[in-house]
Amino acid sequence: MASNTAIIAWGSGEDGQLGIGNNEEKEWVCVVKALQSERVRSVVAGSRNSLAICEDGKLFTWGWNQRGTLGHPPETKTENIPSQVKFNPGVKIVQAAIGGWHCLAVDDQGRAYAWGGNEYGQCGEEPERKDDTGRFLRRDIVTPQRCAPKLLVRQVAAGGTHSVVLTREGHVWTWGQPWPPGDIKQISTPVRVQGLDRVKLIAVGAFHNLALLEDGILWAWGNNEYGQLGTGDTQPRSHPIPVHGLSEFTLVDIAAGGWHSTALTDQGEVYGWGRGEHGRLGFGEDKSSKMVPQKVQLLVGEDIVQVSCGGTHSVALTRDGRMFSFGRGDHGRLGYGRKQTTGHPMNVPINLPSPRNVSGSEGEGNWCAKFVACGGRHTLAIVQWQDDESEQFNKKGDKTLGEA
Repeated sequence: MASNTAIIAWGSGEDGQLGIGNNEEKEWVCVVKALQSERVRSVVAGSRNSLAICEDGKLFTWGWNQRGTLGHPPETKTENIPSQVKFNPGVKIVQAAIGGWHCLAVDDQGRAYAWGGNEYGQCGEEPERKDDTGRFLRRDIVTPQRCAPKLLVRQVAAGGTHSVVLTREGHVWTWGQPWPPGDIKQISTPVRVQGLDRVKLIAVGAFHNLALLEDGILWAWGNNEYGQLGTGDTQPRSHPIPVHGLSEFTLVDIAAGGWHSTALTDQGEVYGWGRGEHGRLGFGEDKSSKMVPQKVQLLVGEDIVQVSCGGTHSVALTRDGRMFSFGRGDHGRLGYGRKQTTGHPMNVPINLPSPRNVSGSEGEGNWCAKFVACGGRHTLAIVQWQDDESEQFNKKGDKTLGEA
Protein backbone atom coordinates (compact mmCIF):
# COMPACT_ATOMS: atom_id res chain seq x y z
CA MET A 1 0.00 0.00 0.00
CA ALA A 2 1.38 3.40 -0.96
CA SER A 3 2.04 5.85 1.84
CA ASN A 4 -0.50 8.61 2.42
CA THR A 5 2.28 11.16 2.99
CA ALA A 6 4.91 12.51 0.60
CA ILE A 7 7.78 14.99 0.44
CA ILE A 8 7.39 17.36 -2.49
CA ALA A 9 9.75 19.90 -4.03
CA TRP A 10 9.76 22.57 -6.72
CA GLY A 11 11.93 25.42 -8.06
CA SER A 12 15.61 25.43 -8.98
CA GLY A 13 17.34 22.07 -9.18
CA GLU A 14 20.72 23.05 -10.59
CA ASP A 15 22.53 21.83 -7.46
CA GLY A 16 20.35 18.76 -6.98
CA GLN A 17 18.49 20.47 -4.14
CA LEU A 18 15.11 19.06 -5.23
CA GLY A 19 16.31 15.50 -4.54
CA ILE A 20 14.56 14.00 -7.56
CA GLY A 21 17.52 12.27 -9.22
CA ASN A 22 18.36 14.99 -11.74
CA ASN A 23 19.34 18.66 -11.74
CA GLU A 24 16.34 20.00 -13.61
CA GLU A 25 14.20 22.86 -12.35
CA LYS A 26 10.51 22.21 -11.73
CA GLU A 27 7.70 24.76 -12.17
CA TRP A 28 5.18 22.35 -10.60
CA VAL A 29 5.44 20.21 -7.49
CA CYS A 30 7.11 16.80 -7.78
CA VAL A 31 7.69 13.96 -5.32
CA VAL A 32 11.05 13.23 -3.68
CA LYS A 33 10.73 9.49 -4.36
CA ALA A 34 13.92 8.52 -2.51
CA LEU A 35 12.23 9.43 0.77
CA GLN A 36 8.96 7.56 0.18
CA SER A 37 9.95 4.72 2.51
CA GLU A 38 10.84 7.11 5.35
CA ARG A 39 8.55 8.72 7.91
CA VAL A 40 9.70 12.34 7.56
CA ARG A 41 8.76 14.73 10.37
CA SER A 42 10.43 17.92 9.07
CA VAL A 43 12.28 19.36 6.07
CA VAL A 44 14.70 22.29 5.71
CA ALA A 45 15.54 24.13 2.47
CA GLY A 46 18.84 26.02 2.30
CA SER A 47 20.28 28.33 -0.29
CA ARG A 48 21.53 25.42 -2.44
CA ASN A 49 20.83 22.26 -0.46
CA SER A 50 18.14 20.47 1.54
CA LEU A 51 17.65 18.12 4.47
CA ALA A 52 14.96 15.93 5.97
CA ILE A 53 14.54 14.68 9.55
CA CYS A 54 12.73 11.39 10.14
CA GLU A 55 10.56 10.25 13.04
CA ASP A 56 13.23 7.72 14.02
CA GLY A 57 15.92 10.43 14.26
CA LYS A 58 17.65 9.79 10.94
CA LEU A 59 18.77 12.82 8.90
CA PHE A 60 19.06 12.92 5.10
CA THR A 61 20.78 15.62 3.02
CA TRP A 62 21.08 16.44 -0.69
CA GLY A 63 22.14 19.28 -3.01
CA TRP A 64 25.35 21.29 -3.13
CA ASN A 65 28.32 19.70 -1.35
CA GLN A 66 31.49 21.60 -2.20
CA ARG A 67 31.94 22.67 1.42
CA GLY A 68 30.84 19.47 3.13
CA THR A 69 27.35 20.85 3.71
CA LEU A 70 25.82 17.40 3.16
CA GLY A 71 27.67 15.95 6.16
CA HIS A 72 30.09 13.72 4.28
CA PRO A 73 33.26 14.29 2.20
CA PRO A 74 32.36 15.73 -1.21
CA GLU A 75 32.98 13.24 -4.02
CA THR A 76 31.00 15.35 -6.49
CA LYS A 77 29.99 19.02 -6.39
CA THR A 78 26.28 18.20 -6.17
CA GLU A 79 24.13 15.22 -5.17
CA ASN A 80 20.54 14.97 -6.40
CA ILE A 81 19.40 11.98 -4.32
CA PRO A 82 19.03 12.17 -0.49
CA SER A 83 21.63 10.25 1.51
CA GLN A 84 21.72 9.57 5.24
CA VAL A 85 24.14 11.52 7.43
CA LYS A 86 26.10 9.32 9.83
CA PHE A 87 26.04 10.13 13.53
CA ASN A 88 27.21 8.05 16.48
CA PRO A 89 25.00 5.05 17.29
CA GLY A 90 21.93 6.00 19.29
CA VAL A 91 21.88 9.66 18.19
CA LYS A 92 18.37 10.77 17.22
CA ILE A 93 18.19 14.15 15.45
CA VAL A 94 15.01 16.13 16.20
CA GLN A 95 15.65 19.51 14.53
CA ALA A 96 18.16 21.07 12.12
CA ALA A 97 19.04 24.23 10.18
CA ILE A 98 20.97 25.21 7.06
CA GLY A 99 23.05 28.40 6.85
CA GLY A 100 25.01 29.85 3.97
CA TRP A 101 27.65 27.09 3.85
CA HIS A 102 27.07 25.19 7.09
CA CYS A 103 24.45 23.08 8.86
CA LEU A 104 23.40 22.62 12.46
CA ALA A 105 21.40 19.87 14.16
CA VAL A 106 20.22 18.98 17.65
CA ASP A 107 19.38 15.54 19.04
CA ASP A 108 16.79 14.40 21.57
CA GLN A 109 19.34 14.79 24.37
CA GLY A 110 19.92 18.49 23.63
CA ARG A 111 23.34 17.94 22.01
CA ALA A 112 24.16 20.24 19.08
CA TYR A 113 26.18 19.34 15.98
CA ALA A 114 27.70 21.37 13.13
CA TRP A 115 29.30 20.68 9.76
CA GLY A 116 30.17 22.44 6.49
CA GLY A 117 31.92 25.78 5.99
CA ASN A 118 33.84 27.01 9.04
CA GLU A 119 35.91 29.94 7.78
CA TYR A 120 34.15 32.30 10.20
CA GLY A 121 33.99 29.86 13.09
CA GLN A 122 30.31 29.19 12.36
CA CYS A 123 30.74 25.48 13.13
CA GLY A 124 32.16 26.34 16.52
CA GLU A 125 35.79 25.46 15.81
CA GLU A 126 38.54 28.08 15.91
CA PRO A 127 39.31 28.79 12.23
CA GLU A 128 42.57 30.66 12.89
CA ARG A 129 44.30 27.62 14.40
CA LYS A 130 47.35 26.58 12.32
CA ASP A 131 49.25 23.34 11.97
CA ASP A 132 53.04 22.91 12.19
CA THR A 133 53.55 24.17 8.62
CA GLY A 134 51.60 27.36 9.28
CA ARG A 135 48.55 26.30 7.27
CA PHE A 136 45.08 27.05 8.58
CA LEU A 137 43.22 24.02 9.86
CA ARG A 138 39.77 22.83 8.81
CA ARG A 139 38.23 25.51 6.65
CA ASP A 140 35.50 22.97 6.04
CA ILE A 141 34.17 20.38 8.49
CA VAL A 142 32.81 17.59 6.33
CA THR A 143 31.25 15.31 8.96
CA PRO A 144 29.08 16.34 11.92
CA GLN A 145 30.94 17.29 15.08
CA ARG A 146 29.66 18.46 18.46
CA CYS A 147 29.36 22.21 18.95
CA ALA A 148 28.37 24.27 21.98
CA PRO A 149 29.06 21.19 24.15
CA LYS A 150 28.29 22.97 27.44
CA LEU A 151 24.76 23.95 26.37
CA LEU A 152 21.55 21.93 26.55
CA VAL A 153 20.00 22.96 23.23
CA ARG A 154 16.31 23.10 22.27
CA GLN A 155 16.52 24.73 18.82
CA VAL A 156 19.27 25.54 16.30
CA ALA A 157 19.20 28.28 13.64
CA ALA A 158 21.82 29.20 11.05
CA GLY A 159 22.61 32.46 9.26
CA GLY A 160 24.88 33.25 6.34
CA THR A 161 28.07 32.96 8.40
CA HIS A 162 26.85 32.60 11.99
CA SER A 163 24.99 30.18 14.25
CA VAL A 164 22.35 30.72 16.92
CA VAL A 165 20.94 28.26 19.44
CA LEU A 166 18.09 28.38 21.94
CA THR A 167 18.72 26.44 25.15
CA ARG A 168 16.15 24.49 27.11
CA GLU A 169 16.26 27.15 29.82
CA GLY A 170 15.20 29.83 27.31
CA HIS A 171 18.53 31.56 26.66
CA VAL A 172 20.03 32.42 23.25
CA TRP A 173 23.69 31.84 22.36
CA THR A 174 25.53 32.70 19.15
CA TRP A 175 28.90 32.29 17.41
CA GLY A 176 30.51 32.77 13.99
CA GLN A 177 30.42 36.10 12.13
CA PRO A 178 27.00 37.77 12.46
CA TRP A 179 27.81 40.59 10.03
CA PRO A 180 29.41 40.56 6.58
CA PRO A 181 33.24 40.55 6.73
CA GLY A 182 34.91 43.60 8.21
CA ASP A 183 32.17 44.75 10.57
CA ILE A 184 32.46 42.47 13.58
CA LYS A 185 35.18 40.01 14.51
CA GLN A 186 34.17 36.37 14.28
CA ILE A 187 33.88 34.23 17.39
CA SER A 188 33.99 30.44 17.43
CA THR A 189 33.06 30.09 21.11
CA PRO A 190 29.36 30.53 21.94
CA VAL A 191 28.48 33.86 23.54
CA ARG A 192 25.16 34.46 25.25
CA VAL A 193 22.94 37.14 23.73
CA GLN A 194 22.31 39.55 26.58
CA GLY A 195 18.85 40.86 27.41
CA LEU A 196 16.90 37.80 26.29
CA ASP A 197 15.24 35.46 28.81
CA ARG A 198 12.35 33.02 28.54
CA VAL A 199 12.71 32.75 24.75
CA LYS A 200 10.44 30.17 23.13
CA LEU A 201 11.40 30.43 19.45
CA ILE A 202 14.22 31.81 17.29
CA ALA A 203 14.46 32.53 13.55
CA VAL A 204 17.57 33.60 11.64
CA GLY A 205 17.94 35.20 8.21
CA ALA A 206 21.17 35.80 6.30
CA PHE A 207 22.45 38.37 8.81
CA HIS A 208 19.54 39.15 11.11
CA ASN A 209 17.94 37.36 14.03
CA LEU A 210 14.50 37.15 15.65
CA ALA A 211 13.58 35.85 19.10
CA LEU A 212 10.00 35.37 20.31
CA LEU A 213 9.64 35.45 24.08
CA GLU A 214 7.13 33.51 26.15
CA ASP A 215 5.46 36.81 27.00
CA GLY A 216 4.73 37.33 23.30
CA ILE A 217 7.23 40.15 22.67
CA LEU A 218 9.33 39.78 19.51
CA TRP A 219 12.95 40.98 19.61
CA ALA A 220 15.39 41.44 16.73
CA TRP A 221 19.08 42.20 16.17
CA GLY A 222 21.66 42.13 13.37
CA ASN A 223 21.81 43.75 9.95
CA ASN A 224 18.94 46.07 9.06
CA GLU A 225 19.62 47.62 5.66
CA TYR A 226 16.08 46.86 4.42
CA GLY A 227 14.24 47.32 7.72
CA GLN A 228 14.20 43.56 8.39
CA LEU A 229 14.48 44.18 12.14
CA GLY A 230 11.16 46.02 12.15
CA THR A 231 12.51 48.94 14.18
CA GLY A 232 11.28 51.75 11.92
CA ASP A 233 14.76 52.52 10.58
CA THR A 234 17.69 50.86 8.81
CA GLN A 235 20.23 51.03 11.62
CA PRO A 236 21.91 47.71 12.48
CA ARG A 237 21.64 46.50 16.08
CA SER A 238 24.31 44.49 17.87
CA HIS A 239 21.91 43.92 20.78
CA PRO A 240 18.25 42.82 20.68
CA ILE A 241 15.56 45.48 20.35
CA PRO A 242 11.76 44.98 20.37
CA VAL A 243 10.08 44.83 16.98
CA HIS A 244 7.61 47.71 16.54
CA GLY A 245 3.86 47.40 16.30
CA LEU A 246 3.21 43.80 17.32
CA SER A 247 2.68 44.06 21.07
CA GLU A 248 -1.12 43.94 20.82
CA PHE A 249 -1.07 40.55 19.07
CA THR A 250 -0.48 37.03 20.32
CA LEU A 251 2.28 35.71 18.07
CA VAL A 252 2.53 31.97 17.47
CA ASP A 253 5.27 31.72 14.83
CA ILE A 254 8.07 33.73 13.22
CA ALA A 255 10.22 33.33 10.11
CA ALA A 256 13.25 35.09 8.64
CA GLY A 257 14.35 35.03 5.00
CA GLY A 258 17.41 36.49 3.34
CA TRP A 259 16.40 40.08 4.08
CA HIS A 260 12.78 39.91 5.21
CA SER A 261 10.80 38.75 8.22
CA THR A 262 7.30 37.54 9.06
CA ALA A 263 5.24 36.97 12.19
CA LEU A 264 2.04 34.94 12.53
CA THR A 265 -0.74 35.71 15.01
CA ASP A 266 -3.04 33.27 16.79
CA GLN A 267 -5.81 34.60 14.55
CA GLY A 268 -4.07 33.21 11.47
CA GLU A 269 -2.96 36.61 10.17
CA VAL A 270 0.48 37.36 8.74
CA TYR A 271 2.65 40.44 9.26
CA GLY A 272 5.64 41.11 7.03
CA TRP A 273 8.53 43.58 6.98
CA GLY A 274 11.99 44.10 5.49
CA ARG A 275 12.99 43.89 1.85
CA GLY A 276 10.00 44.12 -0.48
CA GLU A 277 11.73 43.64 -3.85
CA HIS A 278 10.12 40.95 -6.06
CA GLY A 279 6.96 41.02 -3.91
CA ARG A 280 8.30 38.60 -1.31
CA LEU A 281 6.26 40.34 1.44
CA GLY A 282 2.96 39.63 -0.29
CA PHE A 283 1.74 43.22 -0.56
CA GLY A 284 0.54 42.96 -4.16
CA GLU A 285 1.81 45.68 -6.46
CA ASP A 286 3.62 47.40 -3.56
CA LYS A 287 7.15 45.97 -3.65
CA SER A 288 8.77 48.59 -1.45
CA SER A 289 10.65 47.66 1.70
CA LYS A 290 8.85 48.02 5.03
CA MET A 291 10.59 49.33 8.15
CA VAL A 292 7.86 48.10 10.51
CA PRO A 293 5.53 45.07 10.37
CA GLN A 294 2.43 45.44 8.21
CA LYS A 295 -0.49 43.06 7.85
CA VAL A 296 -0.53 40.99 4.66
CA GLN A 297 -4.07 41.95 3.66
CA LEU A 298 -4.08 39.58 0.66
CA LEU A 299 -3.95 36.62 3.07
CA VAL A 300 -6.66 37.85 5.46
CA GLY A 301 -9.33 35.21 5.97
CA GLU A 302 -7.15 32.32 4.85
CA ASP A 303 -6.36 31.11 8.43
CA ILE A 304 -2.61 30.79 8.00
CA VAL A 305 -0.80 28.36 10.32
CA GLN A 306 2.77 28.68 9.03
CA VAL A 307 4.87 31.01 6.87
CA SER A 308 8.29 30.19 5.45
CA CYS A 309 10.64 32.86 4.04
CA GLY A 310 13.21 32.04 1.39
CA GLY A 311 15.83 34.18 -0.28
CA THR A 312 13.43 36.12 -2.49
CA HIS A 313 10.08 34.35 -2.08
CA SER A 314 7.70 33.23 0.65
CA VAL A 315 5.04 30.54 1.11
CA ALA A 316 2.08 30.67 3.51
CA LEU A 317 0.33 27.48 4.63
CA THR A 318 -3.37 27.43 5.55
CA ARG A 319 -5.03 25.31 8.22
CA ASP A 320 -6.81 23.24 5.57
CA GLY A 321 -3.55 22.42 3.79
CA ARG A 322 -3.33 24.89 0.91
CA MET A 323 -0.14 26.78 0.08
CA PHE A 324 0.14 30.34 -1.22
CA SER A 325 3.44 31.45 -2.79
CA PHE A 326 4.62 34.94 -3.70
CA GLY A 327 7.84 36.71 -4.66
CA ARG A 328 10.42 36.09 -7.35
CA GLY A 329 9.18 33.73 -10.02
CA ASP A 330 12.15 32.59 -12.11
CA HIS A 331 13.38 28.98 -11.81
CA GLY A 332 9.78 27.98 -11.08
CA ARG A 333 10.12 28.77 -7.41
CA LEU A 334 6.45 29.80 -7.02
CA GLY A 335 5.27 26.31 -7.97
CA TYR A 336 2.28 27.00 -10.23
CA GLY A 337 3.75 26.80 -13.70
CA ARG A 338 4.40 30.50 -14.29
CA LYS A 339 7.73 32.20 -13.85
CA GLN A 340 6.29 35.66 -13.33
CA THR A 341 7.42 37.57 -10.25
CA THR A 342 4.44 38.72 -8.18
CA GLY A 343 3.51 40.17 -4.82
CA HIS A 344 0.06 38.53 -5.05
CA PRO A 345 -0.17 35.26 -3.09
CA MET A 346 -1.25 32.47 -5.46
CA ASN A 347 -2.27 28.89 -4.70
CA VAL A 348 0.31 26.15 -5.30
CA PRO A 349 -1.58 23.15 -6.78
CA ILE A 350 -0.58 19.74 -5.37
CA ASN A 351 -1.28 17.76 -8.54
CA LEU A 352 -0.04 14.33 -7.53
CA PRO A 353 -1.61 10.91 -8.13
CA SER A 354 -3.76 9.71 -5.24
CA PRO A 355 -2.35 6.82 -3.19
CA ARG A 356 -3.90 3.42 -3.85
CA ASN A 357 -5.98 1.95 -1.05
CA VAL A 358 -5.98 -1.62 0.24
CA SER A 359 -8.14 -2.87 -2.65
CA GLY A 360 -5.72 -1.37 -5.16
CA SER A 361 -8.11 1.30 -6.41
CA GLU A 362 -7.53 5.03 -6.07
CA GLY A 363 -9.60 6.78 -3.43
CA GLU A 364 -11.34 10.13 -3.70
CA GLY A 365 -9.79 13.03 -1.83
CA ASN A 366 -6.99 15.55 -2.05
CA TRP A 367 -3.43 16.22 -0.93
CA CYS A 368 -3.03 18.66 1.98
CA ALA A 369 0.22 20.36 2.92
CA LYS A 370 1.29 20.00 6.55
CA PHE A 371 4.63 21.83 6.58
CA VAL A 372 6.57 24.04 4.15
CA ALA A 373 10.20 25.17 3.90
CA CYS A 374 11.51 27.85 1.50
CA GLY A 375 15.12 27.92 0.38
CA GLY A 376 17.16 30.23 -1.80
CA ARG A 377 15.47 29.25 -5.06
CA HIS A 378 13.45 26.16 -4.18
CA THR A 379 10.79 24.96 -1.77
CA LEU A 380 10.07 21.69 0.05
CA ALA A 381 6.84 20.59 1.72
CA ILE A 382 5.33 17.64 3.54
CA VAL A 383 1.91 16.68 2.18
CA GLN A 384 -0.67 14.18 3.38
CA TRP A 385 -3.56 12.53 1.54
CA GLN A 386 -6.97 13.39 2.98
CA ASP A 387 -9.65 11.11 1.55
CA ASP A 388 -13.23 12.26 1.31
CA GLU A 389 -14.51 9.45 3.52
CA SER A 390 -12.27 10.42 6.43
CA GLU A 391 -13.36 14.04 6.05
CA GLN A 392 -17.00 13.01 6.26
CA PHE A 393 -16.18 10.72 9.18
CA ASN A 394 -14.43 13.55 10.99
CA LYS A 395 -17.43 15.82 10.48
CA LYS A 396 -19.75 13.18 11.94
CA GLY A 397 -17.42 12.59 14.88
CA ASP A 398 -16.28 9.20 16.13
CA LYS A 399 -19.65 8.04 17.38
CA THR A 400 -19.17 4.59 15.84
CA LEU A 401 -15.88 4.17 17.68
CA GLY A 402 -17.64 4.98 20.94
CA GLU A 403 -20.31 2.39 20.25
CA ALA A 404 -17.68 -0.21 19.45
